Amino acid sequence: MDPRQQELAARIAGRRGAVRGPFRVWLHSPEMCERAESLGAFARFDCSLPKHLRELTLLMAARNWDAQYSWNAHVHQAIEAGVPEAAVKAVAEKREAVFDSEADQAFYQFCREILEDHFVSDETFARAHEHFGSKGLVDTIGALGNFTMLGMCLNTFQVDLQADKEPPFADIRGYGRVVSDADRPQP
Repeated sequence: MDPRQQELAARIAGRRGAVRGPFRVWLHSPEMCERAESLGAFARFDCSLPKHLRELTLLMAARNWDAQYSWNAHVHQAIEAGVPEAAVKAVAEKREAVFDSEADQAFYQFCREILEDHFVSDETFARAHEHFGSKGLVDTIGALGNFTMLGMCLNTFQVDLQADKEPPFADIRGYGRVVSDADRPQP
């Protein structure tokens, strides 16, 4: 590493404990790395969302992009932060998650719509806005965008799948989708 990369690596290790995952890739472009680390730190540690919803955005974006490294690194943190295990399992299985809290359900629906449909209905927006306000929704989109970029990086550069972890998604193995017989074209 050149001096700039060494400086960034030391800063990342100081804040996150080590240089791992996507940072090993992003360090190839120090300017990108610095900006991605800054946005990621904001999304994970400093944005206006409560911790359990920051972790939920990470899991939802990870599943949307089938980013196994990211999922494995955060699934237990999300549960410890208060995301119900049943909701985590539903996200992993691409089923509708249900939350006891009206605010959490509105948040989940908002995130689900933008990730899956690429748009948010007026009703969903109004419901989420009532709970989180403009700042909270802007922070949500920023977090989802950051975690989407993270998933794309992890998959593109095939970042370590953590051999000691179980594959988190039934439909993904390695860096590819498992095609079931039901999904195969019939002659």
